[in-house]
Amino acid sequence: MKVQIINYPGAMQTATLGLYEMFLFANRFAEEHALTARFEVEITDVSELTNTKIESTKPDNTKGNNIVILPPNITDEYFLAPEAVLSQWIIKQHKQGAVICAVCAGTFILAETGLLNNRPATTHWGLATQLETLYTEVNVNSEKIIINDGDLITAGGLMSWMDLGLELVAQFLNPAIMRQLGKHLIIDTAPREQRYYQSFNPRFDHGDDAIHKIQTHMHAKYHTRLTVASLAEKSHLSERTFARHFIQATGFKANEYLQRLRIQKACELLESTKKTFEVIAYDVGYEDVSACRKSFVKIIGLTPKEFRRRFV
Repeated sequence: MKVQIINYPGAMQTATLGLYEMFLFANRFAEEHALTARFEVEITDVSELTNTKIESTKPDNTKGNNIVILPPNITDEYFLAPEAVLSQWIIKQHKQGAVICAVCAGTFILAETGLLNNRPATTHWGLATQLETLYTEVNVNSEKIIINDGDLITAGGLMSWMDLGLELVAQFLNPAIMRQLGKHLIIDTAPREQRYYQSFNPRFDHGDDAIHKIQTHMHAKYHTRLTVASLAEKSHLSERTFARHFIQATGFKANEYLQRLRIQKACELLESTKKTFEVIAYDVGYEDVSACRKSFVKIIGLTPKEFRRRFV
């Protein structure tokens, strides 16, 4: 199986080289298990796809890929304005049957091709809003670490290149090799979700002064009793107008926003104090501990006990 890793400007070299070496380890274990399948891995600089002089003097080794990988970005902002020739090359590879994979900011490069239109995709949770704004036809779900949609696979987070590597080893070799690889590299092969790690960082730069004022109030008074009616009154808008403006500005209903804000504060207290969850629930504004726990699990994907065990 031919794998081509694209080393675009600003690409994270740890991921680019790490994926290359992960596949080499997988090949070693495949040989030990007498499997005939192997990964043939190549790291290709974007200039090798765009420089006509190089293309004219080298054999065309860019055809027939089984897998193409766009690694995460760590410097530069190339991913926000990739060269058109790269997009065209990716589309060509896809048409020839390659599975196209993108990690973190690499999803922006894949989205630029149009291949992700009306398809599910993930990226780093901190980039999700920007991806949704730039590519409105992409179904962004930043809670997931991996979204394997068959011919398109996206991974969220800078270090999720490891999750992608394990996913590809399981899919193209077999799950047993993937588990052996995880044990050898000391990587957790159990399913993870990106929402375990994300923080609630709502937008304040939307330009709606009335909603900005309400957001500031909510962040200061989240632990008190807040209702949509009282927030609307404070904004000097009708409840219906307030609700519409709030969603347009933040992407959340006011109650959803408050719930996420309170759960974010609960996470911070679980990490920084030894308070019981019952006390924390009260501290962040919940009168019913069971309701707080239910919201916590729904938003974070872990119980409070599991969260504290994982991060403290």
